[in-house]
Amino acid sequence: MKVLLFGEYNTLHYTLKEGLETLGHEVLVVGYGDGFKKVVVDINFKVYFNKGLSKKIKIGINLLFKINITSVLMKYQFNRSKHLFKGFDVVQLINENPLLTTSKTAREIIQFLFKSNKKIYLLSCGTDYISVKYAFDKKFRYSILTPYFEEKVKKKQFAHLFYRIDSSYKKLHDYIYQNIKGIIASDLDYHLPLMGNEKYLGMVPNPINIEKLQIVAPKLSEKILIFHGINKDNYFKKGNDIFEKALEIIKKKYASKIDIVTVVSLPYKEYIKSYNNAHILLDQVYAYDQGYNALEAMAKGKVVFTGAEKEWLEYFNLEEDTVAINALPNDQKIADKLEWLILNPKEIKKISKNARAFIEKEHHYINIAKTYISKWK
Repeated sequence: MKVLLFGEYNTLHYTLKEGLETLGHEVLVVGYGDGFKKVVVDINFKVYFNKGLSKKIKIGINLLFKINITSVLMKYQFNRSKHLFKGFDVVQLINENPLLTTSKTAREIIQFLFKSNKKIYLLSCGTDYISVKYAFDKKFRYSILTPYFEEKVKKKQFAHLFYRIDSSYKKLHDYIYQNIKGIIASDLDYHLPLMGNEKYLGMVPNPINIEKLQIVAPKLSEKILIFHGINKDNYFKKGNDIFEKALEIIKKKYASKIDIVTVVSLPYKEYIKSYNNAHILLDQVYAYDQGYNALEAMAKGKVVFTGAEKEWLEYFNLEEDTVAINALPNDQKIADKLEWLILNPKEIKKISKNARAFIEKEHHYINIAKTYISKWK
């Protein structure tokens, strides 16, 4: 089977490619490297005019001429390569807008893919119309929009989220839904909003290439090393402010027992190595399930504070605090869980082992590739 995986977040599509190729399929991954993360793709489109002085120039051009220069240049790159994106048995879009363009340009690109290939599927693994609307309507107990509702951020700072529910994006969403064969969710944060949707084919957990991620067994004779990776662009969205408050609480009580390492917006290849010696990794707060960073850290045997809500426990038939730690949006509760681990280091070893076993069982990239094939058929 010939498969085009169009767009990339973290390394989801590229890891899926590795699984599919192991099974004998031909796969091409297209994307823009997911910003500062610089993840690997087969065809890499560059994002121009999106930071620093060039971004200010882009804003000026947009104000004067109503032209999004980043989108224009992305479309130019696509048109230059579009002969490569024809004749696939299956195309899977990573998102409703996989190349950071205007809604109009995204529709033109996706329209070409519909006309030039057999089956198109949509993956819900990043913010899209349905997931953002679900959060905006406060159907989650808490969500990525909670910082906005709590007035920690202004609407302008979350413009990239509110864009997903404006009228132009809704038209793009409607067009895609009318034409796709089906939609697949990558975790419970996208599964829950899609339940009952007639195009929904179900959840397929993120694929993790466990062969590339060796478990680094925690050394309990040393200080407990807590690792906090910050994505500067998503500081409040990921709950990094809450983690930092929790770390302040724990530092005052256990300074002699812990070391804290904080990194900011590292490229993927640096990030994946930077927490090798950590016992505990702080991932994100406003989630019900784990994203890619958390899953890879769990594969390496880290105790990860992330989304591990009751819905996730029920779905995978797990006990609380045995595989991952649910990071609630409350600094004291996070500090309490950190204290429990510091005072009970044997729990770190136990959770580390369980986390790796869970990834091998539920997220093995070859098994996940087989599941995708069954969904596409």
